[in-house]
Amino acid sequence: MTEDALDHPEPTYPLHVRLCADCLLLQIPASIRPEETFVDYAYYSSFSDSWVEHARRFVAGALDSGRLPHDGLLVEVASNDGYLLRHAVDAGVTCLGIEPSANVSDAARKAGVPTLTAFLDEPTADAVRAEHGPAALVVANNVYAHIPDLNGFTRSLRTLVADDGWVSIEVHHALNLVELGQFDTVYHEHFQYYTVLSAQRALAEGGLALVDVELLASHGGSIRLWARPAAVAGEPEPSVERALAAEDAAGLHTVDGYAGLAERAVSVKNALLDYLLAQRAAGARVVGYGAPGKGSTLLNYCGIRPDLLEYTVDRNPYKHGRFTPGTRIPIHPPQRLIDDRPDAVVVLPWNLDTEIIAQLSDTLDYPVDIVVPLPTLRITRIGDPADSTTTRRSSSR
Repeated sequence: MTEDALDHPEPTYPLHVRLCADCLLLQIPASIRPEETFVDYAYYSSFSDSWVEHARRFVAGALDSGRLPHDGLLVEVASNDGYLLRHAVDAGVTCLGIEPSANVSDAARKAGVPTLTAFLDEPTADAVRAEHGPAALVVANNVYAHIPDLNGFTRSLRTLVADDGWVSIEVHHALNLVELGQFDTVYHEHFQYYTVLSAQRALAEGGLALVDVELLASHGGSIRLWARPAAVAGEPEPSVERALAAEDAAGLHTVDGYAGLAERAVSVKNALLDYLLAQRAAGARVVGYGAPGKGSTLLNYCGIRPDLLEYTVDRNPYKHGRFTPGTRIPIHPPQRLIDDRPDAVVVLPWNLDTEIIAQLSDTLDYPVDIVVPLPTLRITRIGDPADSTTTRRSSSR
């Protein structure tokens, strides 16, 4: 929210994750339409160096494996600011991004990435295929969870891809969400939370068959799903059976396996509040790093406001001068950390902790605690020659 909105009422929405007892898809009700979130979007993928590198490796791997022929068409859905397709452009591969947010799609075009500003639905998929032809590879990274019309979106992916082509989807793995208590992944942009089993079922509804699965470290633990049109898919790779077996062993192929998530969320909340209250009692200055969507869930659930977290900083200039929704914590440029020299920095995009700790180690030249709240609260001291690599773990109440 902007400063001029601080004196006005702020809308709130319930946030309750639910499980379908039939298909075992974790989901929330679609109380906010995508048009309310993605037309003018605050997230620019390219501000994460590690995510850009992740995308570069993906494009190189797809070319090397032949799943993306050098003379084939690559289409990415929810292509953001061109963080991935820029690597296809550099490799001389014909590509097209489909991105609903006008501001970030404009940034992609300025970077030389052909981009259509649109939501992917079945009419859009028909029009893209008619104009550009079928895609050898369709990529949908961190968008499959953002779709209220899941079956229609999946059919649209099938329309975009060639009859002998490939679809690659990356999405956060619900196995990690449940087992590690990653409850802050639940927010109103995300309508679904997938296991391999529920994703396999969703893909099948749109005429796509799951062929291969890769387990990724990104976003606190993700899955890369490789699918093909059902008529040409053949037998799945052993990776699919291994992933399904791991989920089954964790109990996630039955309703009962999801019961521990609420208790784990309470443990994370208690540990973080214990730490912040102790720091306030000691007179320490504690600030945040990052202003991601998941941070809003964490801050609101824990009731953390500027009395406990003075402000947060973010590399994205679009967010500067704004405030976190609900908790109204100011967002500043990273330079503020250098100027203020706070005692501790809480990393809200904890899934990028390695990248962020490395950045802060290069820029902060004094002893400061870097606090990562999930999956268990841990504190890394940087800038202290005598204790530069020590990591401490807190205990929750």
